[in-house]
Formats: sequence, C-alpha cells, structure tokens
Amino acid sequence: MTDLPDDLILDATDEVVLRQDLVQVALGRRQADRILRVGRMLDVGSGTWADDVEIVIRGRRIAFVGPRGSYPGSAAEVVERPGLAAVPGFGEVHKHIESSHLTPEHEAALVLPRGCTWTCEASHEFSNVNGARNLEFWLMARAAGSPAKIFPLPGSAVPPTAYEGGGGWFGAAEQAEFMAHPMVAGLDEVMDWPALTQPQNPSHARLWGMIGATLAARGVVEGHGAGLRDLPAINAFAAAGLASDHEAWTAEEAWDKLTHGIFLQIRAHSMPEILKGLMARGLRDWSQVAFATDDRPAQDTLAIGATDHNLRLAIANGLAPEAAIQCVTLNPARHMRLTPWVGSIAPGRYADIVLLSDLAAVTIAEVWADGRQASEGSRYIGPLPRITWPEWATRTVNLPRPLEAADFAIAAAPGRASMQAAVLRPFHWTADFLTEELPVLGGEVQRDPARAITKFAVVDRYSGKCGVARMFWRGCGPATPDTALACSVAHDQHNIWVVGSSDAAMALAVNRIRENQGGWALASDGRMLADLAYEVGGLMSARPAEAVAAGYAALEAAAARINWLFEPSFSPRWFPGFPHRLQFATLTCAPWAWVLVAPTAAVPEGLVNVQTGASHKVVW
Repeated sequence: MTDLPDDLILDATDEVVLRQDLVQVALGRRQADRILRVGRMLDVGSGTWADDVEIVIRGRRIAFVGPRGSYPGSAAEVVERPGLAAVPGFGEVHKHIESSHLTPEHEAALVLPRGCTWTCEASHEFSNVNGARNLEFWLMARAAGSPAKIFPLPGSAVPPTAYEGGGGWFGAAEQAEFMAHPMVAGLDEVMDWPALTQPQNPSHARLWGMIGATLAARGVVEGHGAGLRDLPAINAFAAAGLASDHEAWTAEEAWDKLTHGIFLQIRAHSMPEILKGLMARGLRDWSQVAFATDDRPAQDTLAIGATDHNLRLAIANGLAPEAAIQCVTLNPARHMRLTPWVGSIAPGRYADIVLLSDLAAVTIAEVWADGRQASEGSRYIGPLPRITWPEWATRTVNLPRPLEAADFAIAAAPGRASMQAAVLRPFHWTADFLTEELPVLGGEVQRDPARAITKFAVVDRYSGKCGVARMFWRGCGPATPDTALACSVAHDQHNIWVVGSSDAAMALAVNRIRENQGGWALASDGRMLADLAYEVGGLMSARPAEAVAAGYAALEAAAARINWLFEPSFSPRWFPGFPHRLQFATLTCAPWAWVLVAPTAAVPEGLVNVQTGASHKVVW
C-alpha cells in the first residue's frame, strides 16, 4: 500500500497531495498498487457498458480506467475477474445508521457485503442524545479504519420542536461550524414545518439560521415533507430551499414534488406504486431520483438486504437496471455534491466497486472498498476496527435514582369518582385528542382495558430530574395484567417511552433500561421477561448484527406470550402483536398535532400541540 497521507477522513491539504500523486500514476510515471480487470463495467455517467475493462488503483482511490491493456504504467498486482460486472459502490442518500441499532463499524460490516460503501447519515438521532460530540461520533469508525464512508448531515431537529429539549441544541453557529468540515454534506431533513412557516413559532429563527448557514457554505438542505401534498405547500417547500423529500407515499404526490424541483428519495414501502406511477407519466430523466433506506433495523437487513434490496425492488417493478443503479450511485452523489469522491467508477474517486455475477437479480459476488476486496458473497472480510466507545457515548441515560410506581400515577381531583382524560392513539393523525371519562380508585385515575385504554409515559433521560409525562393512550400496550414495555428509541428526541398495564411494571421496565443504558425492556408479574441493551447512545449496540438480531428475536419471543391491546379499525397494519412501531409513535414533526413529550417548565404535563404551542391537562 502507498505511503501517501491518510485519506480516511477528507482533508483539503492531504486531498491535494493525494490527487497530485494520482495524476502521476494515471500517466504511468508512478507504480499503481493494483489493477482490477473485469468482464464489463457500467459507466453511470452515460448509462452504458464497456467490455473487458481495467481499473487501476492507487491507495484507496482510482487512478485510471480503460480497456484491458491501455494503462501505460505498471502495478504491484493484477486481479482478474473476467466473469463479473463492475458497478460503483452503492450509496445511501438518506439513512439513519442508528436505526440499524449497530454502531457504525458493525453496521459497515453488515451493509458492505450488500453493496453499500457510503452513507449520508441523517444524524438527528445521536444529535439529540449528544449534540456536542455528534460529528466526532460519526467520524470515529472511519478514523479507526472502517472502509465505509459516512458523510454526516447534522440534524435540523435538534431539538425536534421548541417544546422539547434533550442532549443537543443546534442553531446557525453550530451549523456553520459543521459545514466547515469537508465530510459534512449539508443539513439533515428539515421537519418542523410549522416552525418554518410561522414567524411566531419559537423555533422559526433557529431553523432559518441553520438553513442560511448551510446555503452559505453551498451545502444541501434536506427536506421532510410528510403530509405536504397540496400545491401551495409543495411550492412553499421548494421555495424554502428544501432540496429533497423522502416522505412521498403516492405516485401523484411524488410527481408533483419532482416537477417542482424537489429531488425525490423513494423508500422501499412506497417504491412499487411510485415507480409505476412515474413510468406511466412518462418520466424519461431519472437523475432527480434516488432510493432511500431511511430506517431499517439489523434484523431486517439480514433478512432482505440493504441498498441492494432497494435496487432489486426497483428492477422488479420495471425500472431498467442501468437507471436503477444510477439511483443508488451517481444520482445521490450528485444531489449531495459528493461526485469527486463517490458515485462512479472513475479516476479520483474511492475505489469502491460492486462486482455482480447477475445484473438483473443484483447478485453480489464481491464488494471492493478503499481499493481492496471487502467481501466474498455475503461474508465481510474487510477491516473491523475495535472501538472502545467513550463514556459520553455509553452513559447517556441520566436517571440518578430508580423510578417507582408513584412516578407513573395520575392523581385525581379530591372527591371525584371519575375524571375526564385526554387520550391519544399511536400515530394520532387527527387535529384534536380524544376525550374519555375514566374511573378513579384510591385517588388515582385508572386505565380501562375494556376500551383498550392504558397508560403511556415519556421519561426524561437527559436532565437528571427524572421527569415523567404520563397520560392515557388507546389501542396499544399490554392487555396482560402487571406488564410493561419500555424503550429508549423514541423518535426523534429519544427519551424513554413506556406503556403498561400497571404503574409498578412501568417502573420495573424503565429501571432495567436505566441499568443497561438504553434498549428494550419487557416486564411482567414483577420480573423481567426480556431485555435488549442499546448501550451506545441508548440507540445502538457495539456488537455484530447477528448478535443484536438474536437479542431482538428473543425479545419478540417473550413478547409473544403477552396479550397486546389494539384497535382493528385504527391501525391493523401495525397492531396487534408486539408494538415495535411505538418507537416512532413519539414523533413530533409534521403532520402531527397533539403529542406527548417529556415534561418541561413550559409544558409541565407534556401534552402539547406542536402546530400551535398550546398545552393541555391530561385529566380534569
């Protein structure tokens, strides 16, 4: 390997020295490290194939590409792969690595054999846990030798709304500092639409300051247009400088956004309808389209794949393989302004190459990353650095004392036999909360299992105050008595949520998460049935994907012994069964209105309308 400056993390000075060397290697004046010869290669810039190609590698980069025998210099080794087709390493235009629940070095070992060599990390998850160390966190695995490239986009949703507060706060000054780093591609998805459009919103100036700092550095401002489907909203979205949307669910919505200058990032669940709809409308230029994984846990990636799954799904739904490959290589690289480094098999780029034995089926024989083979079939053979994650990443659940059943009690007014209660459901789309009359026993307002009404709480895990916001929810949680489920993955603030049929069980589950410093906990009948530790940031585990997937499978097996509440008329897609989707039920971005957040001085009971800023009592 060359003795050139280390280019694991981009640096302007080293980049110039490295490219000066590549010039000399391309001209044959200096020896290359290796030549990789392949049966054919896709040029994503033209969408055409070239046969019998040699790719000349110096260090971690490509120095020369041409027909076999055209390179004028020599190399230390030649690798022959005549039966394989080369395409660029796949890239993720929008992904939360935290949602794999693996630390970056283990996530890299999972996705690299599946073709993914670079990721634009939508980093508002760990940003909300430890904003001050966010960039440091995302660069650690690469600095330690991982061949996966992570281009962080600091989170706009830090905090998600003005009514929340946690482990981070980003504004214009913080974003300007982030944008000075060459690995930072822009600003992560702007989600707080009310704050963006309403000058009186407390987050208005903060968000526009971050957008301004990003545009001043010629970075990319990513959008989040959930529920924004009418033409005035779409026009306003684009006018704000929000360059992309990954939240389109229908072909009509996708077309309207695409034709108003918005870069379309299509997720797997909506891909079949959207692709067919775009083709039916005659879309000929796919350069404004990419495929996004967004959130995918390790167990799902093991089962269906990573970016390769998105690619196979696109081809299966009628998109030409060449165009589909552009959607996971050149298109996202262009959008994120990363084409000098990734997105194509071309000189100056990282030598990240996917070798396919079957194009239509996207059968991956090998993946090369940083100029070396990193996988054989589905087996990762590249470097896996051992990282001792510091305490600022592993001690993030700040609950100075164990919680008690009393922390989850909801007191009734004196002398009342019943109380009115504000009630939400998971993914409560309607503009107002529900109102139900609930019984009082022993001075406390009670659950009503007959109406599928239980107790849901959000526990502040950042301030050290052990604050608990609790209220009644319908259609989720355990029907089994004295049972509770808790988790520290609670998009996007990532406090601890817990749902339970008894206050004592809720306390028991939260206390196990306190001990584990994050993850899942399922308690029943005074004992723990199962838990799964996410000890890094309360979101991830520094273990191989297979180990984390096995832990989740054990959690699901234990959960199968519990009876779960649900409302068939409300959300049969996600319930009944183990309510894993509650990880996303604490979202406070558009289009939600009434939500439950951790208690603050401004919202002491936690029930707040994030569209208007109004708060409300949970019982009265």
